[in-house]
Amino acid sequence: MRLVATIFLCAILFALAPQPSFAQEHDKDSIGLTLGKNPSAKDIGLPVYPGSKPHHEESNDSAAKFGLWGGGSGFKLSVLKMDTPDAPDKVAAFYKKALAKYGKDLDCTNSQSQSDRRRTDDENSKALACDDDKPDANGMLFKAGTKNKQHIVSIAPNGKDTLYKLASVSIWDSDKKNHDAK
Repeated sequence: MRLVATIFLCAILFALAPQPSFAQEHDKDSIGLTLGKNPSAKDIGLPVYPGSKPHHEESNDSAAKFGLWGGGSGFKLSVLKMDTPDAPDKVAAFYKKALAKYGKDLDCTNSQSQSDRRRTDDENSKALACDDDKPDANGMLFKAGTKNKQHIVSIAPNGKDTLYKLASVSIWDSDKKNHDAK
């Protein structure tokens, strides 16, 4: 339930804030909302680590997809939580390779350098940054893509298993002149 509340809060904030540009996904006359519980690896754009199982919590929020658009602008968020008995370092190596198809992966695990933690001053910049994103306790966090089309992997030990979270975030605004490629 916590994930659903977070998603709806994001939707409200999205409606109130100007959004950066992204490839137009819906025409200006459409409006819509999508909400689902089972995003696929295709929705996220990253493979599921071999031998993984869905992560189960009391809140039952191991996967969700959410999208909101209107007037040619919108966003889409897909999240998947999985468990594997393999070590976090092995999972990290797998996902660093998988993220490479979206460009150089950004390691936000221990990132303290200006280049990794920078906040982009140029509103039209497509550069991805760690900003204030941090991994879970004793975990790792990797990103790849652009500011408007991000693929995020969070990995952390979870008892004798490894918990990893895959996320894809897409933001678009057809009124802006600069669009990221899909």
